[in-house]
Amino acid sequence: MKHEVHGTQQPRHINKIGEGASTAQRSDSLVQSINQRFLNTDTIAAIATPPGRGGVGVIRISGNNLTNLAVAILGKLPKPRYASLNNFIGDNGRIIDQGIALYFPAPHSYTGEDVLELQGHGGPAVMHLLLNRCLSTGARLAQPGEFTLRAYLNDKIDLIQAESVADIIEASTAEAARCAVNSLQGHFSAKIETLVQSLISLRMLVEATLDFPEEEIDHLYAAQITGQLAQIHAELDQIFQAAQQGNLLQEGIKIVLAGAPNVGKSSLLNQLVEEEAAIVTEIPGTTRDTIERTIAIAGVPIHIIDTAGLRETSDAIELKGIERTHAAIKSANLVLQLFDSGRHTTADPAQNSIAADKPQLTIFNKIDLTGESPRIETDESGDTVYLSAKTGAGIDLLRQKILDIAGWRFNQAGEGVIMARQRHLEALTKAKAHLYTAQTLTQMGYQLELLAEELRLAQLDLSSITGQFTADDLLGEIFSRFCIGK
Repeated sequence: MKHEVHGTQQPRHINKIGEGASTAQRSDSLVQSINQRFLNTDTIAAIATPPGRGGVGVIRISGNNLTNLAVAILGKLPKPRYASLNNFIGDNGRIIDQGIALYFPAPHSYTGEDVLELQGHGGPAVMHLLLNRCLSTGARLAQPGEFTLRAYLNDKIDLIQAESVADIIEASTAEAARCAVNSLQGHFSAKIETLVQSLISLRMLVEATLDFPEEEIDHLYAAQITGQLAQIHAELDQIFQAAQQGNLLQEGIKIVLAGAPNVGKSSLLNQLVEEEAAIVTEIPGTTRDTIERTIAIAGVPIHIIDTAGLRETSDAIELKGIERTHAAIKSANLVLQLFDSGRHTTADPAQNSIAADKPQLTIFNKIDLTGESPRIETDESGDTVYLSAKTGAGIDLLRQKILDIAGWRFNQAGEGVIMARQRHLEALTKAKAHLYTAQTLTQMGYQLELLAEELRLAQLDLSSITGQFTADDLLGEIFSRFCIGK
């Protein structure tokens, strides 16, 4: 059986890897926009600057032909790529505002279509007046992420680069922002494309042998197939490890501080965030609700949640706080279990209710009262950190241990890290599985039809990362999470 070998230069919107129903209404709207895109491209407009007052507000407009709209609002079509001062004219001929107009004709624009940006004063009232004027002249309100979606559909950027736009906006640390910019520049895409091209070359080699019986396969071809497959698998492993680190930079790690009342959870929160985020008193049960803060350790976002103390109580308010504590623990990536070093015991029935399947780190606090030194001890039950949340002794040890548990292995600059989302990791994992099966097949005497199919599936999984083979409903889900106007 012959398998047709395809390159990666296929229309993005035609090749699909699956169909499924969207889960959000605005995701559905984007899917409809995607489908409509190939029938009739309409003009979209949106406020591109954040809500609220500011010195400058920007209206972004994109469409196939903006001449009539520009003449209606500006009295002329501006000179391409020149900033010009203009009056923005309303429906009744009155001036809405005065500002800068920038015109970028297709295809040399962000979306690949004609793009017009109106930069006026950043007051909410004037921005909405100007937006309504654009809508009254034939534009419609853009969906979240629709400008970037059009850039993707018009081959200005691939799907990884499109997602990196949102990653830059949402980055909570400088390292995450730098990695997202690298993805926007095409670094991640280039690695995937190199891997895909290697797979295509290997598939061509396998296809060339399919006309011959297995016992007649040239030993040179067999050695080439085995060597190339091993090389591709090794390169994919490197990309996967770098992507795991990038996913950690993007998502961070969610940590819950748990323990009995008055063991120092709030003091530890304040020490980690380096501010008075929580009230600290000698009265047990001071914290009745969860308190959340985000910090960065070596560039990795750490989302810390201080919780109500775990103990038996009949207080209705405290019981509600304990209920929220257990809810936070269920969603945590790591639980820091705090104990009083003066007691030197972890036999606390209330804390035994913490889910055993959650990664946990034991902490003995208040070593300033016992005279102990800050340290980390390891035994068959795991690691234990001895520290003082009051003086800060041992806090650096805790920070490093958190990074170790999270799996952070790169330097603070994030060198070699690939900004990756969960869908990227899932696609890489599937591709790794297909390559592993392919390697197994080569050890079983080269079942070429099955080998060719596994290589084809691996290529499809990798191509889905850049969006070469992607379902429209997945695009709707991705772009619906963008800001309106981006």
